[in-house]
Amino acid sequence: MLSEAPKEKTIPAAILPRTVITTGRGGGSAPAAELKVTAHDVAAVSKLKKDAPWYARRRLAALKTFAALPMPGLSDEAWRRTDIRAYHWGDVVLPGGAVKAKAAARIPPALLKPLVGKNQGGQLIQVPGEKVESDLAATLKKQKVVFTDFITATKKYPDLVKKHLGKVVPMNEGKFSALAEAMADYGLFVYVPKNTAVELPLHSVAWLSGASHFGRILIVVDDGASATVVHETSSPNGKSGLHAATVEVKVGKKARLTFVELQSLGEDVWNFTHERVKVAREGHIDWIFVATGSRVTKNFSELALDGDGAVGKMSGYYFTENEQHLDHDTQQNHNAPNTTSDLLFKGALKDKSRSVWQGMIYVAPGAQKTDGYQANRNLVLSKAARADSIPGLEIMADDVRCTHGATVGRLEDEHIFYLMARGMSRKDAERVVVDGFFDPILQRIPFEGVRERLKRSIEAKMM
Repeated sequence: MLSEAPKEKTIPAAILPRTVITTGRGGGSAPAAELKVTAHDVAAVSKLKKDAPWYARRRLAALKTFAALPMPGLSDEAWRRTDIRAYHWGDVVLPGGAVKAKAAARIPPALLKPLVGKNQGGQLIQVPGEKVESDLAATLKKQKVVFTDFITATKKYPDLVKKHLGKVVPMNEGKFSALAEAMADYGLFVYVPKNTAVELPLHSVAWLSGASHFGRILIVVDDGASATVVHETSSPNGKSGLHAATVEVKVGKKARLTFVELQSLGEDVWNFTHERVKVAREGHIDWIFVATGSRVTKNFSELALDGDGAVGKMSGYYFTENEQHLDHDTQQNHNAPNTTSDLLFKGALKDKSRSVWQGMIYVAPGAQKTDGYQANRNLVLSKAARADSIPGLEIMADDVRCTHGATVGRLEDEHIFYLMARGMSRKDAERVVVDGFFDPILQRIPFEGVRERLKRSIEAKMM
């Protein structure tokens, strides 16, 4: 059975799939320029990171892949609403040639505070080119849990990394996934052995400053294991740059993972990421996205439910302002029967900002008894802001339940008047309405620290 959520009030003009809204400086009318990356550049970052020989070779293989793939453009369906032609590719400073950023002392203390409970099982702090600090509880070390930066993992745990690396997000996934592999200068590696329960959360913070940066995140929760991982990628305002990363997550049979991912990059950073989570039989993933930063983001996030009875929950929050452009492309793939996915993305937009959300639920042939849900809700707070919301279904089985919905709306004058009539200023009334709009997504987040962070970000954006 295939059903569709009831229609809600929308602004049709805001969700029309128009092709051209230019992003960035200078109008973007010229053909896309290529980012030049050479074997010398790769060798420089490899030397800087003192790579193991096997990973140095892998970087060069990724460079060949990068060179062979075309730069994405408006003729590509996935990119037709995000124009990157205006980016100053010639200004990109690659990690191997970067001057050290001297930014460690400027990491905002709020980034280092536990977001999930008062205690942590481990914390990893990275300032690429300057420092890596890692701490893991002794009990977890005894249980053979691995929690370290990615570059260290390639040298200290080569067999484990090689076993899983590139199996979820291959280097040829896209132009920027190949770039992230070739030029990786920071990242995270987590491995939780079979039947191991990590009770306290693992907290990773990457503070990026100076050059452009490229990340590799690899998380493996083996059969019967469980963990909570929080990873934040952040950078100061006033620092332009390019950021590209891949996120690979494997959740084994009957394993459970809560993955909280926060993006608070500086206002001039252009951010491109490829992310995928694979869930095996009766595995469970609770995947929480928070996106408040960057000048431009193009994010591909895919949930692959590969085993019978696998469950995936995706919760997304974004709040754009000024001329930010955030484009999230989500995919929920039901590749096995009796699988369940539940996606809710909510965002608010101010000033001249723009959001794009394009989602797809795919049900493979034979994936009967699938239960899939996706919804995107947008609140437009200014006349110049725009939200594109495009849900989709591709159903190849006949005994499923799949629903989707998308709405784009503005602040209701009636709601504002009601609150003002009871003594509130208009500004306070608008803040209350926005808080109420986001409340459903906050309730899906089981951690008070993350909810408080989002509430503070809403207050800051509404100032």
